[in-house]
Amino acid sequence: MPLFNKRLVNNPISKNAALLAIFALCCTGFVAVVNSLTADTIAEQQKMYLDSVLEQLVPHKMEDDNLSQRCILVTSPELGSKAPLSAYLLERDNVLEAIAIEAVAPDGYNGEIKLILAVDEHNTLLGVRTLSHQETPGLGDKIELRKSSWVLNFAGKAFSADDKSWKVKKDGGQFDQFTGATITPRAYVKAIAKALSFVEQHRQSLIKSHNPCGGEL
Repeated sequence: MPLFNKRLVNNPISKNAALLAIFALCCTGFVAVVNSLTADTIAEQQKMYLDSVLEQLVPHKMEDDNLSQRCILVTSPELGSKAPLSAYLLERDNVLEAIAIEAVAPDGYNGEIKLILAVDEHNTLLGVRTLSHQETPGLGDKIELRKSSWVLNFAGKAFSADDKSWKVKKDGGQFDQFTGATITPRAYVKAIAKALSFVEQHRQSLIKSHNPCGGEL
């Protein structure tokens, strides 16, 4: 039986539907080809960006030929995501110097905010950077270093689970909120505090983890 009988071919609605279906298939195929051709380039750019962020977070005194980096996957609701997140163990001569770990603030003003922070062996925060977000331009996007120096205020801050000051000043904490935008910095600070608490509680299990990035979960 032919794919289209004479009645269907002569029906304008059927012809238009068929043309739309063919067009959709062509577009889908084109997008798939483009994604396939650019996937490696995008992955390389993401890696370069991540490497530059890690270089910003780790003090220069740690950067030498003896420093090695090990990436592991971590899954915990304490980090704000059900999906695995990456953690980077920075070691010198098999001695841990710092841990850099991704976290998610799920309650940003316009959705999830993904960030990465680094802590030393004393759980002192070396720094934090924003990886991705959808916050309002001119208000919530001050969590980006290129828009504001706000994220630099976290460097050098010590953390303990008993410290109640890890909040924005509007909530009785130590960190500034943004003029006209409190939800974004509130969510950001809370995500940092939870990630620091996670590292403090699970430091040894992170060090001993055998769940490498790119491996099986």
